[in-house]
Amino acid sequence: MAQNRAENLPPLFDLRTVVANFSIQGTFSNGRPFGSGHIHDTFLIQTGEKDCPDYILQRINQGIFLDVLQLMENIVRVTKHLRAKLSTMPGSNLEREVLTVVPAVDGRSFHQDEKGNYWRCYLFIDHHRSFDHVPNPELAFEAGKHFGRFLNLLADLPAPPLHETIAGFHNLEIHLQRFFGNLQADACNRAGTVATEIDFIRSRADEMKRFQRLVQAGLLPLRVTHNDTKVDNVLFDRQGRGLCIIDLDTVMPGYVHYDFGDAVRSGCNLAREDESDLDQVNFDLALFKGYAKGFLFSLCGCLSGEETAHLAFSAKQFAFLVGLRFLSDYLAGDRYFRITHPSQNLQRSRVQFRLLQSMEGQFAEMEDIISSLSAKARA
Repeated sequence: MAQNRAENLPPLFDLRTVVANFSIQGTFSNGRPFGSGHIHDTFLIQTGEKDCPDYILQRINQGIFLDVLQLMENIVRVTKHLRAKLSTMPGSNLEREVLTVVPAVDGRSFHQDEKGNYWRCYLFIDHHRSFDHVPNPELAFEAGKHFGRFLNLLADLPAPPLHETIAGFHNLEIHLQRFFGNLQADACNRAGTVATEIDFIRSRADEMKRFQRLVQAGLLPLRVTHNDTKVDNVLFDRQGRGLCIIDLDTVMPGYVHYDFGDAVRSGCNLAREDESDLDQVNFDLALFKGYAKGFLFSLCGCLSGEETAHLAFSAKQFAFLVGLRFLSDYLAGDRYFRITHPSQNLQRSRVQFRLLQSMEGQFAEMEDIISSLSAKARA
């Protein structure tokens, strides 16, 4: 949703000194900005010895993650549990199928430098591929399968519950309240230019509260969910097979619909997130079917009938939710999502709302796909 922070990062950090505070193998050779993430400052650290691994070093964004200790406690618990489960599966490669947190020399899972910056280090998973967009149903299947597998493997994570790393991250009620607050304040005098989008939100707000009603009725079980299931958070091997789920910052208590809904919302639209030609925005049913097939394959027998019944709807809700957040930020003066031009968040919201309209026109087919795949999984 934003630009890469690391690409434009000034040379403020002595990476060699930072890395010296972690228990790495080998000696520091060089470090450079890595990846397309927009939350943390991320670097690939290469070692000088051929027989020693390379590493990913990150400066944690404390503006978003306010409690680094809780954040890292979650990640250590999750990766430890995943490693224990995978170790019982023949043929598993623990260094490639789950992130490895490299401890600091003092034994902690992070290092805090003299300026108060928090750093963490992971083993680098080499010879992988990653994608910003889903190119075909086969890759959609692999992504769905691995996010479903992730949920399945964490279904028996022992108590206590994980910490909530971002409060109300997918809570529609909170985001609606924030939107209407920003609309009333109209700090940038923009409300008058978005009457169509405001009407769109008002006309669908009650329908989109379906999950809140289901949760209040006790019909949906709380699970451990990833909560940021874009395809770029799956690493693939060179043959295009799913390998490892990354970006574990938002792994916390949630509902299965969070992971399914956001994945298909972000993965089944081939148009750019800020596409100016809205005629290019379309929800691709073939990609949806591929993702749903992989997701349900990995969760066969794990989901309740109530959970499965609302999977298709979760795609609609997440297009609404993300569009709502973009428009809310536009009204507030673009405080959260990074922009490259003044109307970018408005355009992003319009793309999500057009995507939702595309889903609405195909919703019967979406539900039929889920119903058919669920029946086959049970057979």
